[in-house]
Amino acid sequence: MASILLIEDDPLVRRGLQLALSRHGHGVRTAETGEDGLREFRSSTPDLVVLDLMLPGIDGFEVCRRIRTAGEVPVIMLTARGDDFDVVGGLAAGADDYVVKPARPTVLDARIRAVLRRGTGPAEGRRVHRDLAIDPVAVTVSLRGEPVPLTPTELRLLLTLSRAPGRVFSRQQLLEQVWEHDYLGDSRLVDNCVQRLRAKIETEPAAPEYVQTVRGFGYRFGPV
Repeated sequence: MASILLIEDDPLVRRGLQLALSRHGHGVRTAETGEDGLREFRSSTPDLVVLDLMLPGIDGFEVCRRIRTAGEVPVIMLTARGDDFDVVGGLAAGADDYVVKPARPTVLDARIRAVLRRGTGPAEGRRVHRDLAIDPVAVTVSLRGEPVPLTPTELRLLLTLSRAPGRVFSRQQLLEQVWEHDYLGDSRLVDNCVQRLRAKIETEPAAPEYVQTVRGFGYRFGPV
């Protein structure tokens, strides 16, 4: 059972999702404003946050940024259908995934479980690539001996790419393997996560050594 913090200002949506996620076995705490959500987050850190972006007071974009600054707890955003501004803004703020409204509880539960699985996987040996050390068993990453804090999504993306240095992964392949989306998904999820990962592991994110772009095809982990 996961501990979920649901931040949603609409009382009907909030209550409906709380009941539905509780039936799926999650422990759900709720907040109706950004300020209340941040207080709940600080009082007892959840396993995952489900966050509406259009909130009174502190909006969801700022809430997401503050949560991301405080740690690596995964965030799934709730966004209006087809609203590119919400999607791009939420991903740039650090969200791991998004679900469009009206949010079907079965879809949201599946996304929650997929995000929480990203920090785990089959046992693999520790591997070192230049200054970057990746330990899938201990679930740690270090750069020049210093630990690098990654969200579960960032970690899963790095594990997937570094497992096969030099292999080019399309965005769709990464959506399927990292986000577990089995449809022609949104490449913005991949691109934004790559940008955040590069900011943490690359000396010069604009000239990446590890997570490299192959124009017209996708991404690869730099060959050693």
